[in-house]
Amino acid sequence: MAVEVQERVSTRLTVPSAGGVTFPLPPQNLPTEDGEPLESSWHRAEINLLIETLRGHWQGRQDYYAGGNMFIYYTSAQAKAPKYRGPDFYVVLDVDGSYARGAWVVWEENGRYPDVIVELLSPSTATEELTTKKALYERTFRTPEYYCYDPDKRELRGWQLVKGRYKPLKANERGWLWSERLGLWLGLWEGRYLGEDGVWLRFYTADGKLLLTFEEQAEQERQRAQQERQRAERLEAELAQLREQLRQQQG
Repeated sequence: MAVEVQERVSTRLTVPSAGGVTFPLPPQNLPTEDGEPLESSWHRAEINLLIETLRGHWQGRQDYYAGGNMFIYYTSAQAKAPKYRGPDFYVVLDVDGSYARGAWVVWEENGRYPDVIVELLSPSTATEELTTKKALYERTFRTPEYYCYDPDKRELRGWQLVKGRYKPLKANERGWLWSERLGLWLGLWEGRYLGEDGVWLRFYTADGKLLLTFEEQAEQERQRAQQERQRAERLEAELAQLREQLRQQQG
């Protein structure tokens, strides 16, 4: 799990328990890692890919928080146990996203839970993410949209919260799923990212354009500049040829 120092929190938190009794809990005592590695280097890269491309698309905005491989603390009992719950990728809308967190602590965020959660399945986690975690996100978090991607099966599934229960989302003809909360499609893309080939889960705009990584944007700009140079060179060559023809006619 990610280890990142949480900023801008109070020195002591008062956490409500189920019986209405409160107890102080220093935020620095909330673990931000459990020592368990991610399932694979692909999983780590996929989390980075989702965060990077969303941040690039929403560049300049600070009214959301996108995180990955981070704990979410939502009850005093869970914090005391502790029972770790950390989605692979999540987005919380309408919050102050101008600073980093080491974990998402619900009672420090005005009770805000994720609006969108994505879990990346593996043989060892698929059952929990399709049952236990799905029920948690549906009934406790009340997360409006939940997605699961299985990279082995290349299968993307999604649900939307309707009247308190998750209803399956219907894919379009490309197999993409529409996120109302993000205003984006989620779909598969085959290619290379961070030196690793694979079939990746990526974001697309409403009109089907792929959200680019910073490296892809730089490459696109390089190609555009190269095309402009080639065009200018062709025009200059044509102009020189016309000048020569005119000189010969006059002379």
